[in-house]
Amino acid sequence: MLTKQEIKDYLKRLGLEIDTPSKEFLSEMHRAHVEKVPWNTIDIFAGKPTPIDIKSSVQHIVNQGSGYCFHLNGAFSVLLRSLGYNVSLHRAGVQPTGKEPRMDSYHLGVSVTMMDAVIHKEQRWIVDVGLGDMPYDPLPIIVGEYEQGPFRYKIRPSEVAANGWRLENDPIAPFAGVDFDPEVVGDVEEFKSQHEFLSKSPDSVWGNLLLIQNRHNKGSNELRGCVFSQRTVDGIQKSEITNKFMWFELVADVFGEKLDRYSKLEKDEIWKKVIRIHENWKREQLE
Repeated sequence: MLTKQEIKDYLKRLGLEIDTPSKEFLSEMHRAHVEKVPWNTIDIFAGKPTPIDIKSSVQHIVNQGSGYCFHLNGAFSVLLRSLGYNVSLHRAGVQPTGKEPRMDSYHLGVSVTMMDAVIHKEQRWIVDVGLGDMPYDPLPIIVGEYEQGPFRYKIRPSEVAANGWRLENDPIAPFAGVDFDPEVVGDVEEFKSQHEFLSKSPDSVWGNLLLIQNRHNKGSNELRGCVFSQRTVDGIQKSEITNKFMWFELVADVFGEKLDRYSKLEKDEIWKKVIRIHENWKREQLE
């Protein structure tokens, strides 16, 4: 559980104040989180991965940091629990486009069970602020299709997790979907070995891919290296950002990542790595 001060500090990061538990407040927090606390690989890319224990993740977010699923969903789950919500953690697996569905625990799933005022009974919701360009609002674990801005999602039974559920991503999104195991796990420490691999192994894709994503009510933003993508109802607009000053300004203004935890020298090294990888990628496209 978080202290009252930690709850206030966390909600301040989201631009909110404490309220009583409700579906409306849950949605309000979820939207604020995916807007203001981006999914990203910055710390892994920079060689300074943040631990995923709850205390570290919460303090990182309160101090204007962010991260990926283990940090974001882990911290958000304890905020919700501290506010009085019935929260469960789940093993989950993200299916990349072109690959088979999988349950590998490389994603931390979160569900919240609460009374649904519409159907007048308890309902479980997928609450996921750790998937980058995925849901803006919590999704009920009820088979069906759901529209949120330009995005369309589907909920259906999982084929790889017995009695589990699957969240299918939007058809033009960068990955196909996520499968969730219904079994409840006790703590984010269950995912420590996966985090060790993703954050430190030379075989992890995140070590050489700087990726930042956030959502908003009309679409999403993504920065992949030097390629900035904006998705709205009108489609996807892409631009190439190869000016160092403009790149850091974009990271701060669009994603709220001012990178104050890094020294000038460290930020220079991040930029050198970003532009080097981008230039190599461009040469490969011409071959």
